[in-house]
Amino acid sequence: MNKSMPTYSIQSRLKAVLPVLLSLLLPAMIWAQQPKIAVEIDTNQIRIGEQIRYAIEVLTDSTSLVHFPEGQTFTPLETVEALATDTVWEDRMMRLQKTYLLTQFDSGAYLIPAQQIAVNEQAFFTDSFAVRVGTVVVDTTKQGLYDIKPLVKVNPSYSQLWLWLLFLSLIGGGFLYYWYLGKRGDGSPLFGGPKALPPFDQALAQLQELEKSRYLIEGQHKAYYSELTDIVRNYLEEEAGIDALESTSDELITLLEMRKDAGELPLEEDTLEAFKEVLRTADLVKFARHTPEHQKASEDTRIVQLMVEKTQEALPEPDEESLIDTEEYIREQQRLKRRTEEKRLVIGAAAVLTILVVAFGIRLGFLNLWHTVSGHETKSLLEGEWVSSTYGFPPVSLETPEVLLREKQLLALPAEDSVKSAESFEYELPERFFRIETKTILMEGQKEVDLSKLFEEQLKGLEEAGAKNIITKQEEFITGAGVTGLKLYGSGDFKVAGKEARKRGKYVLLSFGGKGFQQQIYLTWLDDDPYAQKIVDRILASVDVKTQV
Repeated sequence: MNKSMPTYSIQSRLKAVLPVLLSLLLPAMIWAQQPKIAVEIDTNQIRIGEQIRYAIEVLTDSTSLVHFPEGQTFTPLETVEALATDTVWEDRMMRLQKTYLLTQFDSGAYLIPAQQIAVNEQAFFTDSFAVRVGTVVVDTTKQGLYDIKPLVKVNPSYSQLWLWLLFLSLIGGGFLYYWYLGKRGDGSPLFGGPKALPPFDQALAQLQELEKSRYLIEGQHKAYYSELTDIVRNYLEEEAGIDALESTSDELITLLEMRKDAGELPLEEDTLEAFKEVLRTADLVKFARHTPEHQKASEDTRIVQLMVEKTQEALPEPDEESLIDTEEYIREQQRLKRRTEEKRLVIGAAAVLTILVVAFGIRLGFLNLWHTVSGHETKSLLEGEWVSSTYGFPPVSLETPEVLLREKQLLALPAEDSVKSAESFEYELPERFFRIETKTILMEGQKEVDLSKLFEEQLKGLEEAGAKNIITKQEEFITGAGVTGLKLYGSGDFKVAGKEARKRGKYVLLSFGGKGFQQQIYLTWLDDDPYAQKIVDRILASVDVKTQV
């Protein structure tokens, strides 16, 4: 007999097992999709001003969008620089690394706060780190303490002043040239503008422009008639040679009638009567506030135009001799006029230049202005760009207006110990007795250097070079870093290149030394050169030497 066995379909069994499997696998799948974030610092102890490398590493899916911290989010530490993000691809994953350089300028214990990283808009936070910032220990037994140096007043540089003077002079000269000489031989402007018309054509053109004006429309009858009579008066003055501008209306009519009776200007009686009526109307408008009708004003304009045309027809034709005399007269007048304008130009340019020189002379001092314009050598050096450099070994550091060049000739060498090596660097302006020289010497022995004996040798060298009346002083010299040396300085009469007579000059010799080495700085300049004195002062203030071989 067969026992009945319960039968379950495979589908029923899967439905029973599937929830259990999902509950076990889902956390693992979610955990696998979570980004992995790691952070580290290279040190947790620094001194003031040193830097900490803070690195964040994110491992996530290659399609993820990652945002790293930006700006000063590491307060109280300061972000010096955020380096570019480094990306490494690993199958379907990507590894991003972001590095920050952090620092702090106050000693103490600090906490780097937790940083937020956003992956697909989901926030993740790093761990915080405790760091300590220590001070820099100063050994006051070896390093001296000094007061803060006072502010140094820097005088403005005027080395390019002569260029401004030249520029302004050219501008002023060009302006004067334009106004006084900027004309062609025919009288027209050189830089554009119409050529001057003959008096007849000019009168007709002005009458046409007057008819187009708005004087009558705006009720300005006085201005209209004033311009109308000025046009005809100017024409008669220039073309007919009649003193029309300075004559009254009656006097002008009298002059015209006299010319008519003399046969010099045969005008018709009707033309003169009509013109006489125009002048009377103009006098009434100008002096009696008479207001003629618009039609009357237009009729008067046509009468004036007819007067100009009839006068032009009545003028006699000049003969050849008259034309020649007239042309010569015109050329002579143009020559005289041009000469007058040239004088005005010269006087104007000289006036502008004088004003500029006086203004800048008062502002800067006339001697200083002259030295700037003439290009005084030591003034240019003083106001130029200076160079800080180190020379020889053991090194001598100083600031100079020009780089010192290596030289073969040295200052006085020590007579006792044999020289192991010697280096010399210098810059020189022989014609101004200006010289900057440094020398470093290494000797075979290890004896202490006798600086006073070295000074004697140097003075002997000056006398052999032709120096006279040498005055010598000696004192201790201390550099800004506290290194002590000796300073030999004074004045004398020295031979200067290109000069027959000796000139008064000054010199400074700084000497430093130790066991087996010497360091020297030698400066010379003329006594009457204030710019060289300022250069020397600045060089001496910048001197620094190393006294360890």
